[in-house]
Amino acid sequence: MKTEHGSFSDTYSPDIGLDEFRGMVAINAYYRAEKRGFEDGYELEDWLEAERDISSQRRYWLR
Repeated sequence: MKTEHGSFSDTYSPDIGLDEFRGMVAINAYYRAEKRGFEDGYELEDWLEAERDISSQRRYWLR
């Protein structure tokens, strides 16, 4: 999936299942939204930042 912010394949780490990756991203994005008081309009930004964050963490731990 290509977006103006990059492609999904740029962030997805194939060493885990897609469902597991999405679950981890969803939790991360939820906490980002919670921290901001669930203000509308940041859903996509939260999700994309969460994808990058989870991918970065996975790369670090799998070195």
